[in-house]
Amino acid sequence: MPFDYETLRVIWWALLAVLLIGFAIFDGFDLGVAALIPFVGRADGERRLLINAVGPVWEGNQVWFILGGGAAFAAWPPLYAASFSGFYVAMFLVLVALILRPVAFKFRSKIEDPRWRRTWDWVLCVGGLVPALIFGVALGNLLQGVPFRHDAELRPIYEGGFLDLLNPFGLLAGLVSVGMLIMHGASFAAMKTSGPVAVRSRRYGAIAAVATVVLFALGGFAVAWWVPGYVITSPVDTLGPSNPSYKTAAFEAGAWLSSYKIRPWTTLAPFLGILCPLLAARLLWRSRDLAAFLMSALGVAGIVATPGLAMFPFVMPSSSHPNASLTVWDSSSSQTTLFIMLVATIIFLPIVLAYTAWVYRVLRGRVEPAHIDLNKQSY
Repeated sequence: MPFDYETLRVIWWALLAVLLIGFAIFDGFDLGVAALIPFVGRADGERRLLINAVGPVWEGNQVWFILGGGAAFAAWPPLYAASFSGFYVAMFLVLVALILRPVAFKFRSKIEDPRWRRTWDWVLCVGGLVPALIFGVALGNLLQGVPFRHDAELRPIYEGGFLDLLNPFGLLAGLVSVGMLIMHGASFAAMKTSGPVAVRSRRYGAIAAVATVVLFALGGFAVAWWVPGYVITSPVDTLGPSNPSYKTAAFEAGAWLSSYKIRPWTTLAPFLGILCPLLAARLLWRSRDLAAFLMSALGVAGIVATPGLAMFPFVMPSSSHPNASLTVWDSSSSQTTLFIMLVATIIFLPIVLAYTAWVYRVLRGRVEPAHIDLNKQSY
C-alpha cells in the first residue's frame, strides 16, 4: 500500500474539509440568495430574477452536501454516528428546510396569485436562513465540545439536548455563518443580475461582508479568552487502531490557538476570513461583481477552514467526557477502507469538478428581465 495509516487519515481529514468548504462555497451562495429574496426583490419580476439566477444550479450544488455526509459516514464512522445522533433535532430542521426548497421552487410559478408567490418566497427565505444558522451553531458547539460519551461497545451516547446547542457562543457562530452566506449569496446575485436587483444585492452584500468580519473577529476573541480548547494528554499512536478509549484528553485554555503556533502557515485561514470579505465589500461598492464573488468565496473558505485547522487533530471533542473525544487518529475507518475510497475519489472527484465547471461555463452571463418576461412558466 503506497500510503501508511497516518498519511491516509490526514488525507481524508483534508478531503472532508475540502468537501465541507465546497458545500459552503457552492451551496452557500444559493442559500444566501434564497435568504435575500424577500428583501432584494421588491416586485415579482425582480424576485424571479433572483430565483432564476440559482434555479439551474442549486440542485447540483447540493452534491457537495451529499458527498460530505457520505465521506463522514465511510471514512469517519464514529464521527458520523456521534454527530448525527447528537445533532438529530438540528439535522432534522436542516433537512425540513432543504426539503421545502425544491417544493417552493416548483410550486411558486404554478399560480400567478401575489399572495401565493409571496408565501413561497418566504419559504425560500426560511429555507436559506435555517440551514445557514444551524450549520454555524453546530460548528460553534464543536469548538466548545459536545456532551457525549461511549458505552462499553463504543456506541456514542449524547447527553445534551437541542436547546443546549443554542448557547451564546453557538449562536454567535450561527450569526457568522448567516452573515457569511448572505455576503456570498449577494455577491452571486450581483454578478448574475442587473438593474435595481444588482444594486440592492451589492448593498446587502457589502453590509453582510462587514458584519461577517466583525462577528468572525468577536468569535476569535471568544475562543482566545472564553472558550477552552482540548489537548491530548497521553502518547499519540497515529498508526494504531481506531479506538478513542486508548487515549486521554483534557481541557486547556487557549488550546485552539496553540495550533496556529505549532503550524504558523495555518494562520492563512483566519487572515483570508478577515481580509477577503472586506475586499469583497469594497469590490461590491465599485460594481466589480465577479472579483467580489471570488473574494467572497475565498473568505468563505478561510472562515470554514479556521476552526478545522485550530481543532486538529480533534474532529469532535467531548465536553462531558474529554477522554471520549474523537480525533483524526482514533475515529477513522480501517487503512484498507481509506485507501480504496481514496482510489475511488481520485477517479470520480475530477469528473464531478469537470462537470461542475462545464455547467457554470454554459450558464455564464447575467439573467435579464427580458428572459423572465418571455418564460412565464420558469421559476
